[in-house]
Amino acid sequence: MRKSIFIFSIISLLILSSYNSFSQCAMCRRVAESGHSNENSAARGLNKGILYLLAIPYVLGGVGAFVWYKNRKRS
Repeated sequence: MRKSIFIFSIISLLILSSYNSFSQCAMCRRVAESGHSNENSAARGLNKGILYLLAIPYVLGGVGAFVWYKNRKRS
């Protein structure tokens, strides 16, 4: 019980102590800001790449959870 409270408090402190960071390079930032028009295919490509990078960990986690659940149910 104490270990789970300790881990929860560490994770809470890490989440609460986060701050805004600007990690985009100048060129990517300019493309993203100019992406309000539909003709700008570079901005659309940048947005699709961000969504792709966002989705991969969730897909891998879902597949891992599914495999774990199926193997747990067999035994």
